[in-house]
Amino acid sequence: MRRTGLTAFALLLLGSAAPDDARAADKAKAQPAERAQRLAPALPVSLEQALYLIRSTLLTLNDANRSGNYTVLHDLAAPDFQANNTAADLGQNFADLRYRNFDLYGAALLAPQFTETPSIDQYGMLRLAGYFPTQPQQIKFDLAFQVVAGQWRLFAIAVATPEPEQPASAQLQAEQAQAKQIK
Repeated sequence: MRRTGLTAFALLLLGSAAPDDARAADKAKAQPAERAQRLAPALPVSLEQALYLIRSTLLTLNDANRSGNYTVLHDLAAPDFQANNTAADLGQNFADLRYRNFDLYGAALLAPQFTETPSIDQYGMLRLAGYFPTQPQQIKFDLAFQVVAGQWRLFAIAVATPEPEQPASAQLQAEQAQAKQIK
């Protein structure tokens, strides 16, 4: 026991006896990271946590669509969400995705593109909105999460599958090609 205390004390002394050059080098290495952290806008959650919330929600919805059973999606949501939506309501709300057999697996494979910076609204809800650039249709999402017992839980969900937007020149070429086919 005494030896461990002496070892820790010796390491402490060695650390404090480091040459000034080494300390200056360590400080210089840390400055760009600290500067970048100060300049970056403060996000309400880490990007990793945001990615987890988006993916887990969309993959749970995907499982619900595949099985026709929305109880897990319902049960994992915030109490306010549960009070306003039954599992049957969720089944009706996502019937189109289910009937089209639209697979949301792209959420597991691709990085989402945020259309809005993740933020906390005036009610304390975390809002995550964006899309996954899947083909031929994108997976567009707008999610809100509420803190319940220290965890973010789903409060609102909107999912759409629009066609990807084409640049104006590509869209014009497609319209011209279609017009030629009609003549």
